[in-house]
Amino acid sequence: MTLVVNAQRNISTEAKITSSSELNSSYSSNKIADGIIGVRDLGEWACKGDTTDWGYIKLPWVKLSWSESQRINRIVIYDRASQKEHIAGGKLSFSDGSSIWVRQLPNNGFGKEISFDTKTIEWVKFEATDAQGKDIGLSEVEVYTAPEQSNDPVDWVDPYIETNRGRYLYFITGSRPFGMVGAAPLTRNKNQYGGGYNYNEKYILGFEQIHSWMLGGLEIMPAPQEIDPRGGQDSWKSEFSHEDEIVRPGYHRVFLRDHNIWTEFTSTERVSFYNFRFTTPMEAQIITNLGGYVGNNVMTDAKVNKVSATEIEGSFSTVDRYWGGPKDVKVFFVAQFDKPFKRLKGWRGNRILENVNELVGDQAGVAPVYDVKAGDELKMKISISYTSVENARKNLKDELSDWNFNKVKNESREVWNDWLGKIKIEGGTHDQRTKFYTDLWHVLLGRQKINDVSGDYPDRTSGVREGTFTDAVFKIKTLPKDSNGNLKFNMYNSDALWLTQWNLNILWGLAWPEVMDELSSSMVQYAINGGLLPRGPSGGGYSYIMTSSPSTNLIASTYQKDLLTKIDSEVAYKMVKQNLLPGGMLGDPADIKFYTENGYWPGNAGITLEAAFQDYALSQMARSMGKKKDANFFSNRSKGWKKLFNNDQNLIFPKNREQEFMHADPLSGEGWVEANAWQATWSVSHGITELSKLMGGDDVLCQKLNHAFEMAKDDDFVFGYSEGYLSYANQPGCSNAHVFNYANKPWLTQYWVRKVKEQAYGGVTPDLGYGGHDEDQGQMGGVSALMAIGIFNLKGNVDQNPVYDITSPIFDKIIIELDPKYYEGKEFTIKTHNNSKNNMYIQKAFLNGKEHNQFWFSHDTFQKGGELDIYLGPEPNKEWGVHELP
Repeated sequence: MTLVVNAQRNISTEAKITSSSELNSSYSSNKIADGIIGVRDLGEWACKGDTTDWGYIKLPWVKLSWSESQRINRIVIYDRASQKEHIAGGKLSFSDGSSIWVRQLPNNGFGKEISFDTKTIEWVKFEATDAQGKDIGLSEVEVYTAPEQSNDPVDWVDPYIETNRGRYLYFITGSRPFGMVGAAPLTRNKNQYGGGYNYNEKYILGFEQIHSWMLGGLEIMPAPQEIDPRGGQDSWKSEFSHEDEIVRPGYHRVFLRDHNIWTEFTSTERVSFYNFRFTTPMEAQIITNLGGYVGNNVMTDAKVNKVSATEIEGSFSTVDRYWGGPKDVKVFFVAQFDKPFKRLKGWRGNRILENVNELVGDQAGVAPVYDVKAGDELKMKISISYTSVENARKNLKDELSDWNFNKVKNESREVWNDWLGKIKIEGGTHDQRTKFYTDLWHVLLGRQKINDVSGDYPDRTSGVREGTFTDAVFKIKTLPKDSNGNLKFNMYNSDALWLTQWNLNILWGLAWPEVMDELSSSMVQYAINGGLLPRGPSGGGYSYIMTSSPSTNLIASTYQKDLLTKIDSEVAYKMVKQNLLPGGMLGDPADIKFYTENGYWPGNAGITLEAAFQDYALSQMARSMGKKKDANFFSNRSKGWKKLFNNDQNLIFPKNREQEFMHADPLSGEGWVEANAWQATWSVSHGITELSKLMGGDDVLCQKLNHAFEMAKDDDFVFGYSEGYLSYANQPGCSNAHVFNYANKPWLTQYWVRKVKEQAYGGVTPDLGYGGHDEDQGQMGGVSALMAIGIFNLKGNVDQNPVYDITSPIFDKIIIELDPKYYEGKEFTIKTHNNSKNNMYIQKAFLNGKEHNQFWFSHDTFQKGGELDIYLGPEPNKEWGVHELP
């Protein structure tokens, strides 16, 4: 059975509820849908019980009915919290005639999840069949709709997918698209390979407000007061269960079983919003930890002030980033509570501090303390800023001035529905639809804003570079505004844009062109500030992650699609150009000089191919802007990769400064960037025709590349860094299946795209989904989504006249909503006829009603709106899509 996504809507509150009996009005059956869970004698249904000394127990039933049919796939049942009255088991009966036995219901109010294939029903009945006690009953019954019920995109997202192999910044449920805050539980405190939220773990270590590129922390944890925060995460962690957990974009709910506290959270763009419900009376504390290692950095140098009995403010530094970047990035915050705390305690190192008004130090934090009764709720808002406490407070005031949690939760749902719904799909399997919208969630999740609502943002682009780190100078700058006082664009943190020409640069431009405009403008603004185009900016400064100058491809693509509107294109061009020359982000000045004179990067074929493609991208941009001299210079330099072609191996290999090949092993990663000769030879996207000639023709090229796929298929096309013949678990191999299109064998592209999509990206479990290696911030998700809708472009839309390559979609219908601020048309529709698992080959195609025999169509055609009809069959049509390259 497929793992059931538990992101859907609980419809118990909409049901008519009847039962066998009720103890009294305080224990009516309607209490099973009141949202109060696990609180003894509060919000519980109890029957009018009867027992005998010889063992008889009166076994009750409760029934939920709806006026219209409902499609459901999950029910969670909670016994009464009393240890004395206990339903141990029962039977679920459905109006469709089916039934499910429920066994071992927990005797403490914890949830019991029952998942099943989607049922269409009008009622569901739970009948107790085994129990102890007298006035037995239930605390809650939650009935969850299947995603087919509403077909809202947000309901198809499964955040659990591949969390056992993900990164700290991979799973962020408390965030809006590209939001500054990103709240999520921490279950495994490390960066990669199952770090962050790991599905396999049983304990929550804390809730972090920041999940960003090399930034993390501002950890909170509700807990009983007797827990000593000096012990860190090991002391305040709590067991939890996925059975009663809800995870979806923009909202998360979980029960902390050791602390007896329900914790749910949502967010605006810059404010996390928590609601805690206590199931037992206690003296409670909201631990706010500002010290120690989280994900990929260390929190230190905490400063906290008590503003009032309902508000604290402060800051902390993040240091010791693994991958480099600014040595110290300070985070400012304001936290408010909807009820006054009776005191504010704190700790610093081994010291406990009572009645704190202010606190300064390392390994430190504070904890507001409350007296709570069973069933009490407490709300907490946390806003952040990378510039000042004052701006953190303004962010909070402007974005979240009230305490209506459900309103913000519902708004977050609608925001995600709107963003995800820019691409609508019909057909495909349940798993394929789940995977598609989960792909889009990752594509839109990362790369967070770092500017405040005021437009203030941190600038750390100046300072002394020490390896991959910078002893950065902190400045506060303000973004430009339009005539109406609105920000022209936002500034972003971002993992490297390395090789995004094969995923995000294409996908964003289809349905979210403003994202390309924003990100491009942000990268250019970094270069205006500090001279360099970022690879992966962190905290307003440079991290130098990965190689070359990958922002080039994003900006060139944005410009060529007429999407660069938020910053001056001449300024953008200037910054891109200077970063491909000595002194720029491309690399060491001496290496750039060598590359310019000799055609290849000394000691590294991977950087050679990256730089060559970036040169090509800029040459195309220059030609579009009438800069002929530059166009010729960068066009000529983009062809130097041919110096690395090894005739004996028919592949590209790295050379040293002495013009000698460094080795002859095509599977060796030496002289490559997370790749090898087999994987990356094909990444010379702008020169496939030339590569074909060097190899001996299209037949030879396709035979060789096809061999690589055959060698990789038994491993699902997934290998680690530089291992295997190709790998779809990391960026360098993400274009390979689409190369056949450009070598006159498009049917091989159609075949291998389908196979890779199914094998490498078809998983929908916590273990599999993106190859289990390096999804980063939506890059593998981007490739997966593009394969699903049958759209790609080998050259990342950097050409003067950008095009889209056609493959065979897995869905019957795809509707891409066109942004009216950027595009002429309303929508572009792709219809797939005779679609099936076996029918993967394109037989014919029609574009806007006219027969279309090219494997590509222009971006200009796309942006005007229209319809592409693709007819599929089980055998390749080797006459379709050949002989005419874009």
